[in-house]
Amino acid sequence: MKKNSIFRSLPFKLLVGVIAGVLVGLLLSSTDGNAFSRAILNIVVTLKYILNQIINFCIPLIIIAFIAPSITQMGKNASKLLLIAVTIAYTSSVGAAFFSTASGYLLIPHLSISSTADGLKELPAAVFELSIPQIMPVMSALVFSIMIGLAAAWTKAELISNILEEFQKIVLAIVSRIMIPILPFFIGLTFCGLSYEGSITKQVPVFLKIIIIVLIGHYIWMTLLYTIAGLYSKKNPIEVIRHYGPAYLTSIGTMSSAATLAVALQCAGKSKVLRKDMVSFGIPLFANIHLCGSVLTEVFFCMTVSKILYGTIPSAGTMILFCVLLGIFAIGAPGVPGGTVMASLGLITGVLGFNDTGTALMLTIFALQDSFGTACNVTGDGALTLILTGYAERHGIKEGTDN
Repeated sequence: MKKNSIFRSLPFKLLVGVIAGVLVGLLLSSTDGNAFSRAILNIVVTLKYILNQIINFCIPLIIIAFIAPSITQMGKNASKLLLIAVTIAYTSSVGAAFFSTASGYLLIPHLSISSTADGLKELPAAVFELSIPQIMPVMSALVFSIMIGLAAAWTKAELISNILEEFQKIVLAIVSRIMIPILPFFIGLTFCGLSYEGSITKQVPVFLKIIIIVLIGHYIWMTLLYTIAGLYSKKNPIEVIRHYGPAYLTSIGTMSSAATLAVALQCAGKSKVLRKDMVSFGIPLFANIHLCGSVLTEVFFCMTVSKILYGTIPSAGTMILFCVLLGIFAIGAPGVPGGTVMASLGLITGVLGFNDTGTALMLTIFALQDSFGTACNVTGDGALTLILTGYAERHGIKEGTDN
């Protein structure tokens, strides 16, 4: 019975999806040009597009369903907790940026890195596109959730509060019966495309050194976050981390904090040290405003690209300004693949002075590890939620009341 439960678990299904996707992609790549292989590849691309549309459609619903009712349940403490959440998210992102900057000045001058990653195959277009637009953009859903939740808490609107709680139950059913079951297939199709293109076999080795450095940086930063969270909350952070395996693996496949939201909520909800109201409030919020892994990566890569193309690393003053502003842009960046770097292109060109070549190279190498940066973002959200739990308990904020 225990053996069967392991095979039916989400981590096992996700791992199978990754392995199967890579193997099928390599097989299709080796038989490229074969009519049957091209037909299979067309199906893969089309199915991935459709599943991605379904997942993205659900994201605003999840944000509204979890953040808004969580705020109403906090009552008069809602505004204060929201301010605390945004503050610690910004602090984490800026801290990660400064940590990455210091590491860049220390390590980059001693590295010799090639800047070419050519020869990738191109995926065919989807056979047909079943467009399923979101009911509203992700950031609109986030702002709507905060406003409606705060307004309902301030006016003590019981009817709206009850409706939001019922809506949360409905969306939770959608998550458990639709989103979670299709995720292994979506991740498998994603890795199949990456394997076919050659991203796994050709692109990654080009910047293997800096990717490894950045990955080590991710783990150092996550360790620091969980250590701080454990000391502040006086709870064991291992009890949070040990449940985050499925969320970490899912985020590697989706490359999106928002698309991983359903699994992250499920993982955080299993922790015995995280308060349920803080999970419902914190995890969806941090998925959109806490991008420490992406920020850490972008800063190190920007310094690397500057060294490769322009022969020098930006000055300390320039990097400090870039890091402070990047933390603000990260809060507003969408939790979608490449969201951080796309939102901060103005900073890359304006503050750092990158030209078109530098911007293109930055986008390319950022895309190589985007999945791991997202995994750091998602896992770090658990630490910030633990801090919120500690804050609520230190200040006597009871669960589901106005006290």
